[in-house]
Amino acid sequence: MSQALVKLKPAALLTKYFSGKSISYPQMIALFIPLLVDQAFIVGLNLINTAMISSSGVAAVSAVNMVDSLNIFLISVFVAVATGGTVVVAQYKGSNNPNMVSKSTAGTISSVAVLSLGIGVLLGVFHMPALNLLFGSAEQEVFDNARIYLIGSSASYLGIGIVEAVCGALRGIGRSRASLFLSLIMNLSYVLLNIVFINFLHMGVTGLSVAMNVSRYLAAACAILYLVRVDTNLQVRIMDMIRVNWSMFKKIMFIGLPFAAEQMFFNGGKILTQIFIVSLGTNAIATNAICGTLANVVQIPANALSLTVITVVGQCIGSKNIDDARKFTKSFVWLSSFSFVLTGVIVMSLFHPLVSMFHPPQEIVHDIFVIMLINSLIQIPLWSISFIAPSALRAAGDSKYTSIVSMLSMWLFRVVLGYILGVISPLGILGVWLAMELEWGIRGFIFMRRFAGNKWYQHKLID
Repeated sequence: MSQALVKLKPAALLTKYFSGKSISYPQMIALFIPLLVDQAFIVGLNLINTAMISSSGVAAVSAVNMVDSLNIFLISVFVAVATGGTVVVAQYKGSNNPNMVSKSTAGTISSVAVLSLGIGVLLGVFHMPALNLLFGSAEQEVFDNARIYLIGSSASYLGIGIVEAVCGALRGIGRSRASLFLSLIMNLSYVLLNIVFINFLHMGVTGLSVAMNVSRYLAAACAILYLVRVDTNLQVRIMDMIRVNWSMFKKIMFIGLPFAAEQMFFNGGKILTQIFIVSLGTNAIATNAICGTLANVVQIPANALSLTVITVVGQCIGSKNIDDARKFTKSFVWLSSFSFVLTGVIVMSLFHPLVSMFHPPQEIVHDIFVIMLINSLIQIPLWSISFIAPSALRAAGDSKYTSIVSMLSMWLFRVVLGYILGVISPLGILGVWLAMELEWGIRGFIFMRRFAGNKWYQHKLID
């Protein structure tokens, strides 16, 4: 009898905290596992890519890290619009309206494709002014590598934009396995091509850029093929993806535009702190790059939960079940915080083998260890309230509030404190990371106050 109770206990806990009228825990697990695998592959492959390019020297890894801060800034704009599509699709799915699910899927793709193409063309044309403005103080070898990588990155934006739009729509209706499949195509082909171009042909940053473009456009072609030929239940036609549905466009932009503005200001602040780091020297850039890559490893389960909660809460709001939305948000916050305990212990236990993959100069290894140890401890209580909570609020349509808070906290706290602690004080790169972690706590406190009230779920997004 006692053995039977022990066997039932996990199921009972899952039912209590992750099941409700809108969705059950088996459905959540089916959503979460593919997203977890997806995040693990993305981060793991990024770690391998960073390690591979580091074999070309500190200048190469520094250049890639510098440009990636700009890439994240720009790509986050159309990823934000894709997230708006995820919310709209999830709410229509929750309201059992298959026709509007199809229209919102097509609308997401057309909106993101136009935006990503425009951003890519502008960056390609104005790449030199952008580099001079942001990273003009970098060493010449770093700057030359950054120029090659930035041109290659801008050419690939349309490809990754289409992939993000399709994956966002698929997550909204719960087809996270298909989203995982497309992500694996893009990321596995990227790594395999990098092995050829970097390790065998020794093409360095140029090889990295070629591999990026081939992998992203291959995945974009597979994404369109999946919607049109494989998943015929969605009834998405190519003409629907080419033609802009203005009514649907407005719904997607209601969520997407505030989030895009938030991401621009948020990642703009990151770029500014990156400029601080550039002024600290090439070793500081490399330290930041390696710490950022390892921090992403620690955040794998939490990022997957952050994506899952958008679909879960979106479907709860679509079915007008506020109690489930509240309960699941709290459960996800606690589960995310617990995940940091596990991943932090794993990564810090394997610190030296992981860091050795990047071939860092011996003098920066201690700095990397200190930053990673502090970050692993601080993000246990602070990361989830700063990222899981706003994802849930945004899924309910409360995008404007979350965006304003994120923009203000970034510029009032992370940027200002990053300069004070990183440049003025003797803390250096550690000070920049401490400023980021303090900003998590401030922002998370504000989001949890909002969540405790009623205004966050009172937006009318769908008919």
